[in-house]
Amino acid sequence: MISRLYVEKKEGLQQEAGSLFNELKSLLGIGSLEKLRLLNRYDAEGLDKELFDYCLHTVFSEPQTDDIYQGLPAADHYLAVEYLPGQ
Repeated sequence: MISRLYVEKKEGLQQEAGSLFNELKSLLGIGSLEKLRLLNRYDAEGLDKELFDYCLHTVFSEPQTDDIYQGLPAADHYLAVEYLPGQ
């Protein structure tokens, strides 16, 4: 079974999302962009429920700085980026 989760920095700790937001507005000229959320998606395979629940706050995220979602949060638009195999 594959378990999927999304991790996002908490409000006030989103420096990477803020930097990307500014780059999209200034470098690409997307002036209508109002907000940007940056989420990291993790897919875990071969973990039982107990181990996966333990890993949520020890491997995939830091409880003090991250919010965890079991499903993709609602949004008007999505942009997904992933590395090519071997990168």
